[in-house]
Amino acid sequence: MDIKDAHMMTWRKASYSGAGGTEECVEVARLSETIAVRDSKNPEAEHLELPHHAFAALLDRLKSYRPTT
Repeated sequence: MDIKDAHMMTWRKASYSGAGGTEECVEVARLSETIAVRDSKNPEAEHLELPHHAFAALLDRLKSYRPTT
């Protein structure tokens, strides 16, 4: 997808993002065959597109992530 088309997508902020607007977060947009992901602080930059199954696997992996100390 062309970066110009990103303006036509319906983006939503990740549910774990802070409400203050200064926190680092990502935004996602559902497309017919992919999920687009972008940096909310730099929406004009390019975005990443993942097939639905790959995005679901990424979310599962992130939910189970436990940082080591």
